[in-house]
Amino acid sequence: MKSGCVSAEVKKQRSIELPVLKTSPAQKSDIRKSKASRWRAAVLIVLTLLMIAHVVQWWLMGRTVSPIEPSETMYTLQRGAINAGFIFFALAIMATLIFGRFVCGWGCHIVAIQDFCAWILKKIGLTPKPFRSRLLVYVPLIAALYMFAWPTVLRAFTKPENEPLIPAFTNHLVTSSFWETFPTVAVAIPFLFICGFMTVYFLGSKGFCTYACPYGGFFSLADKLAPGKIRVTDACNQCGHCTATCTSNVLVHAEVKQYGMVVDPGCMKCMDCISVCPNDALYFGFGKPTIAVPKANAGKKSYSLTWPEEIAGAVVFLVSFLAVWDAYQLVPMLMALGWATITTFLALRTWRLLRARELSFYGFNLKSSGRMRKAGWGFLSFAIVWIGLNAHSGWVRYHEYQGEGAFQKLQIPDELALAQANPDSWLSPSDRQNVIEGKDHFQTASHFGLFVNSAALSKLAWFDYLSGDAEQSVQLLAQVARHQQGQARALSLYYRGTILNRLRRYEQARTNLDEALSERPDLILAREEKGESLWQLGRRDEAISVWSDAVQRNAGLVLANNQLAGAAASLGRSAEALVYEKQADQFTPDNPLYHWMLALRLENLGMNELAEKHFQRAIQLDPGLQSRRQR
Repeated sequence: MKSGCVSAEVKKQRSIELPVLKTSPAQKSDIRKSKASRWRAAVLIVLTLLMIAHVVQWWLMGRTVSPIEPSETMYTLQRGAINAGFIFFALAIMATLIFGRFVCGWGCHIVAIQDFCAWILKKIGLTPKPFRSRLLVYVPLIAALYMFAWPTVLRAFTKPENEPLIPAFTNHLVTSSFWETFPTVAVAIPFLFICGFMTVYFLGSKGFCTYACPYGGFFSLADKLAPGKIRVTDACNQCGHCTATCTSNVLVHAEVKQYGMVVDPGCMKCMDCISVCPNDALYFGFGKPTIAVPKANAGKKSYSLTWPEEIAGAVVFLVSFLAVWDAYQLVPMLMALGWATITTFLALRTWRLLRARELSFYGFNLKSSGRMRKAGWGFLSFAIVWIGLNAHSGWVRYHEYQGEGAFQKLQIPDELALAQANPDSWLSPSDRQNVIEGKDHFQTASHFGLFVNSAALSKLAWFDYLSGDAEQSVQLLAQVARHQQGQARALSLYYRGTILNRLRRYEQARTNLDEALSERPDLILAREEKGESLWQLGRRDEAISVWSDAVQRNAGLVLANNQLAGAAASLGRSAEALVYEKQADQFTPDNPLYHWMLALRLENLGMNELAEKHFQRAIQLDPGLQSRRQR
């Protein structure tokens, strides 16, 4: 057996015979070479070069057209951001409704990678064999609905009453943050290997398209409505050349015999079948769409799995996907889908390997007469390592999920916790319990994880701070910042600078806050904290300048206006102080804890008179705070 992974049990299930495969090797070579494949390869190469040019142009100029990637449509649905990806996806769907699913075959870089991998495998004598599943074919559609329909459904139930269902549209056709929504190069390389080579090797040509690609889920639906199809004339003699050549794993000869056209939505209109037909019996034309064709006389398909295996496979897929998706904040959804399909294949084939008496895979004899061969032990070892990595990822993800749950249950406001060096006295019993549990889960995930999850580590740093270990929190936030960039890095540096201020390490705090502002100049909170660092260092004119800049950016800043009022009062400028104080009072909420937070921050700066005002206002709003003031 030269391809696939087949047992005697499965061989008996096959019902569709392919005439061309019964011929001799000499006759097989008589299949014409597809001229269409050369044209398609050229188009895909040009597409790849254009993608590279797009990235280079952004790298050189700093701005370019936003990514022409269908996933960008999510931001249109969630935020109303009209981008190039949304326009491309909308046009591609409309074109598919007319011409059928040709965009995938002629305009997708993932298809190009899969075709290239299949070509390499054939060069070394391995013809990718399709893995056929009844249930997993629905994964792309489910993933597509999650990506593109679920955000709108969720918004319908969670949006405020006065907001529209679809956000107001804004122009995002040009961007300077081209790579913001893409994984790093270190992730892109294994992504391409897994979703390209590995899915082809284990699942057959276009394996990723068939069982993982969410865009294909919508293209498949649109194809059912399209009048454009591969159709057949009376010249067809069922030679099977078309099916033998098809890289989309479509049973072309069977479908044209049954329906007079190809109805399988997996057909990507590569045109190879038309090109190789010895009688020129196939052509692309317009007529009835798939949805109008009766299915009463449909032929029975052959599948790779029994129904119990299908159900078990669906469970394995779901568990595997949840275990690896966003693992360490690295694995994107598409990569997780590809990974889960491979895990499913390996798990089911391992089960069959352990139970069957005979099993082969790509010409390798895995098991013979009930005895495991060397190739079988190799396959089994690889499967165990792969599934073991999947299980380990799931275990780490479980602890991160539990830690995240504890983090979300915290009730203490960040501003109040950061107003003093040790916030323990403000923690409720439930907060203390959540801190203990969350810290334990995140520490477990951090100690045993294979990579650094900066998001989980930053939450662990917060748990450390709330539990009174500010030094450990500062160390973790430094580690977190080294693995982040952009807005996330700015926030980590802000929190680190703030905690350093409470520890009275003002010069270090200022350095971190400057770095945060270099990443994100609009981070007003960092400006307020930087002013505090400068004030405590005796650089009062600079502190006043920083606070003034913050107020100019946002006149309603309560803390910054209070800080300016206190600074003016300390310099004897009473009238100016009164102006800032009134400005602050306009926007100060009548919340006792908010007033207490302001009082603590102003007390740290030595602005005691103004601090006392807010302490008294807090006690007036909540007399229970009087006991805290007396401590």
